[in-house]
Amino acid sequence: MNTSRLIRAIGAAFAVSVAAQFPAQVAVAAPAATESAVRAPAGVDIQYRTVVIDGVKVFYREAGPKDAPVLLLLHGFPTSSQMFRNLIPQLADRYRVIAPDYPGYGQSDMPAMDKFQYSFDNLAKVVDKFTVAVGASKYALYVQDYGAPIGFRIASAHPERVTAIVVQNGNAYDEGIDNDFWAPLKRYWADKSTANGEKLRPTFELAATKWQYTEGVRDVRHISPDAWTVDQAYMDRPGNKDIQLELFYSYGTNPSLYPGWQAYFRKHQPPMLIVWGKNDKIFPAAGAHPYLRDLPKAELHLLDTGHFALEEDGATIGALMRDFLARKLK
Repeated sequence: MNTSRLIRAIGAAFAVSVAAQFPAQVAVAAPAATESAVRAPAGVDIQYRTVVIDGVKVFYREAGPKDAPVLLLLHGFPTSSQMFRNLIPQLADRYRVIAPDYPGYGQSDMPAMDKFQYSFDNLAKVVDKFTVAVGASKYALYVQDYGAPIGFRIASAHPERVTAIVVQNGNAYDEGIDNDFWAPLKRYWADKSTANGEKLRPTFELAATKWQYTEGVRDVRHISPDAWTVDQAYMDRPGNKDIQLELFYSYGTNPSLYPGWQAYFRKHQPPMLIVWGKNDKIFPAAGAHPYLRDLPKAELHLLDTGHFALEEDGATIGALMRDFLARKLK
């Protein structure tokens, strides 16, 4: 399948309005962000650092007071901590904000596949050790896309460390992957053949990366082309697409962990803010609502945008986070 056909197929996958099925549970329109809530604090000092975890250099962005509550930002596919470039300044006056790149992403090392296990279990171990290395013994989590299975592994293993969770188009329920986008991945999970893998490789090309940023947005003029250009440059490095394919296969280990993550939610009731681009064809709003079954006090906002909601609604998300974290973090 060529790239254009794949993108057309993906774009046609979400044909039903999920919001109509849950009319009373969510705030579809988020409150308008006030200037004071989202204005970048004057003189924000964002630092770009690295730390070595088990021989792998992990790059991270950090800003904010060292003694402030920690906010750990975990990025999705196919991006890196650069997805938080505009969010960090909105929060750094109140919080110590830390955003790492996983191995194989962004400015972190990209070890060869025979030197490093590219699995969600292993990425979670690296991030867990990273938090220890940077002195983050307690933290609020922001999880998006791949950040969700990484963050939820850590949170369910160390519930005492997690002070709150912000979920942005990150899945923990079967309903969230019950759509056409996931059909070829599920075939690959069941049969890791070369043929099934080749059908997924167009997802690693520029047209698909751009589609992830632009599909479902209100106005593509709000979306900086730098975002998909930077992501694609990292993914075009020799060997990186093989890494991405291996992680596509490893994603198949996540659904069996959903019941355990849901049990963690029910038992520990972490404060949760859900800010979800409701037009996302990868993780549609069908995956947002089920959190309320296990976390009835969670705050859910469906935003009229797509997968990378920060690109178009970063100011709104920043304002919602400032309000939520101010109420939930003591």
